[in-house]
Amino acid sequence: MEIPTLLVTGSNGQIGFELRRSLAPLGRVVALDRSACDLVDPDQVRRALRAHRPDVIVNAAAYTAVDKAEAEPALAFAINAGTVEVLAEEARALGALLVHYSTDYVFDGSKDSPYVESDPVNPRSVYGKSKLAGEAAIAAAGIPALILRTSWVAGAHGGNFAKTMLRLARERDSLRVVADQHGAPTSAALIADATAQIVARHWLYGNRADFAAGIYHLAAAGETTWYAYAKEVLRHAAARGVALKAGPDDLEGIAAAEYAAAAPRPANSRLNTAKVRQTFGIHLPPWEEGVRHLLDQILTEQEFHA
Repeated sequence: MEIPTLLVTGSNGQIGFELRRSLAPLGRVVALDRSACDLVDPDQVRRALRAHRPDVIVNAAAYTAVDKAEAEPALAFAINAGTVEVLAEEARALGALLVHYSTDYVFDGSKDSPYVESDPVNPRSVYGKSKLAGEAAIAAAGIPALILRTSWVAGAHGGNFAKTMLRLARERDSLRVVADQHGAPTSAALIADATAQIVARHWLYGNRADFAAGIYHLAAAGETTWYAYAKEVLRHAAARGVALKAGPDDLEGIAAAEYAAAAPRPANSRLNTAKVRQTFGIHLPPWEEGVRHLLDQILTEQEFHA
């Protein structure tokens, strides 16, 4: 078999950065960031794909500024739906597998238990609607595709909730954090590693005719709230000797309604992951394990020990 080519869009984002590592043992990785390919320009996207002719396209690029999307719906839809449609069309022409990441925001968060893949979708924000439109574009293309819905993503590379909590805890004596939204913090590294395992075992070196394409939920095991998540972050940071003005006991839990945000967030972001675990044999560790590993990476940065 010739060395496969795996093309990653959004290669400098949280998931994309980790994909460059996790996919490297599988073949030649082509990493596209904004400087290499303007995702809002369909012609640039098509040229890049036709030049590299990948066996696998992993779309880690997305418009993820949830609140800003409310004021920029056209741009959010252009990246989260329009670009995805182009990728799906090119994947069909190349006979390539398309891996795409979606979100818990396609749900309205009103369910009392973790969401399964077949639950009705009802996004409440522009971001959620744009991501759902991307899912629809892939379905319309009728191609082998893996859509991985995830939630509360955090990586050592890029901005995220954990880094924000660390920064604010060094600046303020107390913090107010939303305590009535539930989900599972999921590390970008876990998402990238799971993606690589599925791609290798079931596409590159498996029977492609039997590939179980479709939508899957991929998130760390367990559940928490943003408030409890923040406590875990600060507890671990304090144990590592980081000087904090606000420690884990200086947090106040508040209702989401008290936190002014342009875009509504799902109260329930819990995702049932039984399908991905049973279909692909993926082990998803507890969210606390991923957070501790993430913090160990983040806390090696000099800025947190100055």
